[in-house]
Amino acid sequence: MSAEEPLFRVVRGVPTAEELAALVGAIIVRSRPTSAPAPATPSTWARSARPASPGGWRTAGLPR
Repeated sequence: MSAEEPLFRVVRGVPTAEELAALVGAIIVRSRPTSAPAPATPSTWARSARPASPGGWRTAGLPR
């Protein structure tokens, strides 16, 4: 494919500039490689309810 050759062309009809922009946007989005979303980290509020160590929930009720 040469540098002057278009990547796609309209075969039928006369699209508006907005329609061409929508088409190009859709092609760009579909051609991107998909990546796995980053795992969600629990909020500080949710982490505060968890014991710090295994068995920590047992010792949490004992007097200090």
